[in-house]
Amino acid sequence: MGAMQTPIKSFYFEHGPKAIILLHAFASGPVDVRMLARYLERQNYTVDAPMFTGHGTADFTDILIQGTPERWWKDAQQAVQFLKDKGFHQISIFGISLGGIFAAKTLENDPTLLGGGSFGSPIVRKRQFSVHNTFMQMAKANFVQYDTNEAIMNSKLKWLDENIDILLGKIADFTVGVAQDLPSISQPYFIGQGLNDEIVNPESAKSLRDGLVNSQVSYHEYPGASHMITVNTAHKQLEVDLTEFLTQLYE
Repeated sequence: MGAMQTPIKSFYFEHGPKAIILLHAFASGPVDVRMLARYLERQNYTVDAPMFTGHGTADFTDILIQGTPERWWKDAQQAVQFLKDKGFHQISIFGISLGGIFAAKTLENDPTLLGGGSFGSPIVRKRQFSVHNTFMQMAKANFVQYDTNEAIMNSKLKWLDENIDILLGKIADFTVGVAQDLPSISQPYFIGQGLNDEIVNPESAKSLRDGLVNSQVSYHEYPGASHMITVNTAHKQLEVDLTEFLTQLYE
C-alpha cells in the first residue's frame, strides 16, 4: 500500500442546473460514488456527495457512537436543503447500499425532487449475507491504515464485535418503515443490482421494484457483478443506463 491514503471527505462538484445527490454505503464514504460523480460531472451535472455522520474517521467506533438511522436521515435531508439553498430546482437523489435506503426515504418525503434510485440496496429485505463480518473486516483494515496501536485496535475491535449488531438492528427496523412507504414515491425510480452481490440478496431488488407501485421504475441487473456496482465490473454499464434514465428525468 505504501503511504497512508488521505480519506475522501464529502465533495461537491458544481456544474449545470441539474443537480444530483449521491449517498455512500455503510462503513464507507463518498469514495464509493466518486468515479460515478466524475462521470456525471463530465455530463454537466452538479453532484453533491455528503458524508454520513460518524463515517470517514480513523476510528470505526465513531460510526456506532455518532451514527443512527435517524441521524443519517437528517444528513440526507440536509443535502437536499444545501442544494435548494444554492438555488437548484431540479434535484434527484441516489444511493448505494445503505445510501439507497435514505435516497428512497427522501423521495417518499419530498415530492419536489424529480426522482432518484438505489444501487444494491436492501430496502426490501430478503435473507441476506452477514454485514457483521464485512463490517469487522473493514474496521480492522481502517485501524491498520491509520497505524492504530495494536492493543487499542484489539480492544476497539472487541467492542465493535459486541455492539455492531445493535446498530444493524436499528437499520433493519428503520428500513421496514421505508419499505412500507414505497407506494408514496410517484417520481421515476432507478434500480441497479449486481447479481453476484455478496451483501444484499439480489432478489430484494425485484421486491423493491414490486413495491414501487406508483413509480415508473427503470430496473437493471448486472450479471457477474458484486455489491459495489458504482466501482466494480458493472460501473461502465451502470453509467450508460443511468445517463439514459437521467436524460429522460431532466427533460
